[in-house]
Amino acid sequence: MNMLKIVAVPMHPEGRKFVATFAAISVAAGLLFAPLFWLGLGLTVWCYYFFRDPVRSVPLDDTLLVSPADGVVSLITETVAPPELEMGDEPRVRVSVFMNVFNCHVNRAPFSGTISKIVYHHGKFVNASLDKASEHNERNVLAIRRDDGTDIAVVQIAGLVARRIVCFVKEGERVTTGGRFGLIRFGSRLDIYLPPGVQPLVTLGQTTTAGETILAELAGEQTRRSGNMV
Repeated sequence: MNMLKIVAVPMHPEGRKFVATFAAISVAAGLLFAPLFWLGLGLTVWCYYFFRDPVRSVPLDDTLLVSPADGVVSLITETVAPPELEMGDEPRVRVSVFMNVFNCHVNRAPFSGTISKIVYHHGKFVNASLDKASEHNERNVLAIRRDDGTDIAVVQIAGLVARRIVCFVKEGERVTTGGRFGLIRFGSRLDIYLPPGVQPLVTLGQTTTAGETILAELAGEQTRRSGNMV
């Protein structure tokens, strides 16, 4: 891990208090036993790295859905969207992206639209890579609707280590493709329920980059695509 590359990446404001806490503990521990300072320093750098918020090149194409998270595609299955979102009972493809403690945890909107509903569920903290985590874990469920009525569901799911889901948006607020809408602290997962009939363009085990990796396409192939740094 290149130290210069780590500190050159901007950190999300949500991480400042954690980095400050880690740094303070490192200094205090070092006064008691010098080697503990270096251990603490390593943990402080990791904390900074965890809360990094790099600029992403987001495609400017309204027909594309991008990954909401950095990580690995851990599950692809077909099921109905969370019932509390009232999206009907037609099956949709659900793509799950698992984030480990070394992934960037800033979550980004898969496409542009309006947040039509947000529902938070208290729950367990089992391994987020397991299928049952979608129903049993602590989670935050969002519905995003495009102007043409196309909608998707995005679910922030806490994991074994993650104990705090943060959501930056509110119902009725507009988001743009690749725009930041939340984060999950210390290891977790995001589920995205594609519109009915839309198939994923990613495969199991594929590594994704939030705001950049194309998950699916709503229309035919585009001959030219441009991007925007966000």
